[in-house]
Amino acid sequence: MKAFENFEVWFITGAQLLYGGDAVKAVDSHSNEMVKGLNKLGNLPVKIVYKGTVNSSGEVTEALKSANNDEKCIGVITWMHTFSPAKMWIHGLQEFRKPLLHLHTQFNKEIPWDTMDMDFMNLNQSAHGDREFGHITARMRKPRKVVVGHWSDKGAQEKISIWMRAAAAWADSRDMLIIRLGDQMNNVAVTDGDKVEAEMRLGYHVDYCPIAELVAMQEKATKAEIAKMMEEYERLYEFSPACKAGGEKRGQVEKAARIEIALRKLLKAKGAKAFTTNFDDLENVDQIPGLASQRLMAEGYGFGAEGDWKTAALYRTMWFMSRGMKKGCSFLEDYTLNFAEEKSSILQAHMLEVCPLIAAEKKPKIDVFALGIGGKNDPARLIFTSKTGPGVAATIVDMGNRFRMIVNKVDCIKPKPLPKLPVASALWIPRPNLEIGAGAWILAGGTHHTSFSYDLTVEYLEDYAEIAGIELLVIDENTTTAEFKKEMRMNEVYYMLNKALQ
Repeated sequence: MKAFENFEVWFITGAQLLYGGDAVKAVDSHSNEMVKGLNKLGNLPVKIVYKGTVNSSGEVTEALKSANNDEKCIGVITWMHTFSPAKMWIHGLQEFRKPLLHLHTQFNKEIPWDTMDMDFMNLNQSAHGDREFGHITARMRKPRKVVVGHWSDKGAQEKISIWMRAAAAWADSRDMLIIRLGDQMNNVAVTDGDKVEAEMRLGYHVDYCPIAELVAMQEKATKAEIAKMMEEYERLYEFSPACKAGGEKRGQVEKAARIEIALRKLLKAKGAKAFTTNFDDLENVDQIPGLASQRLMAEGYGFGAEGDWKTAALYRTMWFMSRGMKKGCSFLEDYTLNFAEEKSSILQAHMLEVCPLIAAEKKPKIDVFALGIGGKNDPARLIFTSKTGPGVAATIVDMGNRFRMIVNKVDCIKPKPLPKLPVASALWIPRPNLEIGAGAWILAGGTHHTSFSYDLTVEYLEDYAEIAGIELLVIDENTTTAEFKKEMRMNEVYYMLNKALQ
């Protein structure tokens, strides 16, 4: 709950006055009890606030307008306790702009076979009323999540929880500033895109930031600040002998600390939630800020290499969505393939920037080595291998007429030692296997950069894509190349027609 303590989800119950005031009082009492119960059970990451029963078009519109205007409210759960005529929801839903979850439940868990009479039937009509509400949201093409199950069941609560985290991440993205230290590198297409459309659709604001601003911050870093940062490094990480006090590479670690101090101050001064770097544009910066990027990702700053602002934003979103979870997430890049029949896999790494949240080791190692690219001095970095287990890799690409999110379920496996490659890395097998998984990713136009999470599942990203109104393609154990191609062709027709009708 603490991770999202500044957020609320509103609970609004639909009814009508046909059955009299006593019925409305009963609806209100049941709703209050349900909301209190959901909050008390402690399985939801965001507090639910009951906002009453709505019985008319005016009450619906007022409630949903209020939700739009309340900064703490990140979404609304609706439930039709009894029959709520859907025409009265039209104007309110036309105004409503936040995530919507339709909970198909009822107050009682089982039918009271021996005592149920007509009064009970008239009052408890969720099976009836929720279909009426479902029709109007479908007719209005209103994006929403539908959860079916008794409100006290853990399975239903888990689905609500997933949607809440997606809604929280959506709220966080609405004012996301991404600063780019340098522009796109080497005319790369997939990491660029339409920044105006991204701000309209996803909320991202992408600003260029001259490297001179980082250099100016760097010059202000004091010896005391650097010493304090080095103490933190020594507490958290294992140092190679050459990087310990008096070692020949100690100075490069201190310079990396100086860059980190400057970059963190710059991000805070700008109010940025994400950033990108470009190793072709690091004038007067001693080394590529690999260590700084690794550590800032662990704090929740989105990161994208080589100007990749979309992956930087998605990493921030996935980190925010998984707050309070423990397995970790990271920026990663496909580097090289290992063909080994059914165990064929992809080595995930980057030059330096992999987040220590996914490290298998309790204390990753700090060391300094030449990079062989970028033309700067030897950079410090954290070296580790990732945990093993299932996860999801995701990316967002600009398809020209829409943004597309691609999600691949993957299984991280234990790699062999890499004594001559001193970087952080992960090794994974894409589902259903390398041949189909990597092939589908390429067919979909996926990036070589990904945002990866052990904690999130496809459902989290499905909910987020639904809220954002962007295309979603999922590659998993059930994917076949033929069906995946068919899905892409159908999607292409849908989005072309949708744009023509606008």
